[in-house]
Amino acid sequence: MRVPLKLKFYYLLSRFIQKNKTPNFSMDTPREIRHGEEFALETLKTYLSENNINSDDLSIKQFPSGYSNLTYFLKSSSQVFVLRRPPFGAKSLQGGHDMFREYNVLKNLKSQFLKVPDVYLYCDNNEIIGAPFYLMERVEGYIIRPNLQQKDSPGKEVIQNVSKSLVSTLVELHNVDIDQANLNELGNIKGYVKRQVEGWIKRYNHSKTDSIANMEFIASWLHENQPLEVQGSIVHNDFKYDNLVLDKDNHSKIAAVLDWEMATIGDPFMDLGTTLGYWVDKNDLPELKLFQLSATTLDGNPSREGILELYEKESGKSISNPVFYYVFGLFKIAVIAQQIYFRYKKGYTKDRRFSLLNLAVMSLSIMAKQAIVKNRLSDLFE
Repeated sequence: MRVPLKLKFYYLLSRFIQKNKTPNFSMDTPREIRHGEEFALETLKTYLSENNINSDDLSIKQFPSGYSNLTYFLKSSSQVFVLRRPPFGAKSLQGGHDMFREYNVLKNLKSQFLKVPDVYLYCDNNEIIGAPFYLMERVEGYIIRPNLQQKDSPGKEVIQNVSKSLVSTLVELHNVDIDQANLNELGNIKGYVKRQVEGWIKRYNHSKTDSIANMEFIASWLHENQPLEVQGSIVHNDFKYDNLVLDKDNHSKIAAVLDWEMATIGDPFMDLGTTLGYWVDKNDLPELKLFQLSATTLDGNPSREGILELYEKESGKSISNPVFYYVFGLFKIAVIAQQIYFRYKKGYTKDRRFSLLNLAVMSLSIMAKQAIVKNRLSDLFE
């Protein structure tokens, strides 16, 4: 497998510029708001007061991580909240960023799945902060961020336990009774795989900025190799380490799952495929580990094959064609990166983290093609 010169060059460059930019394993804390993502507080204060929410001495900061919906920290004289709103420029893309959908999932899921924050209020009036938003509980805890280094890691045993908790929590979600959670209108399992494949191909074509041959090859392969759906379940669609809040007193325990903007009723194996798409193995090529979106190469983590085995054991289900779900996960993540890069290129966001996401698309497409060629999840470059 030939690695493009662009990726090789960036890999060499990153060895000099990345060392002082790696995250620590610490409590998730808000920071000052990024330039271009501010909004006026006065209208919001009035709106909150009218809805019986204390807004005295209201202040706002921003949680700096995440690549999609924006997350802010609100603090008044007596309360703290998290505010979620779509990213700037979201209207330029097709699909996604439905704040009411996300709010409704959290509101209804809580009765059956406790690992979600409480939600308090939804607002669809764009005149308040410039976009729809909702308020939810702030769950304090630790988050395993991408690019967390071994020296800053909580340790092999904790990581091993967290990886097992990740899988068991995913299986727990997939076992939620849809009717009891009052979420049976969230989606339709019939034709789900076909809709997902066609939908993500359409999104890619809509946000395309560069010609990437591997992406075209993968799109065609996914279209021609679709399996039948298994029984429908609630799926998160973005289930990875940095969407999990670890208990502040027991780092092996998952306190909450965040970022439900893509949740729907679907095939749980497709959900697992997305998790596998985020999962980088230690023996993947170093150039392709540059953009890892989950800190899965830390000691204690299983391989992708190991995650598959844990899921099959925990769920009691055997997956006959895991490569399809893994390749789909990689393609979907690549399209998400492409959509964000599209917004950056159009000037809708000035967040410089997004300036190299075209290389991430290239990297993910290489992984996907190699999985197809090798017909396996791990040891793709041996």
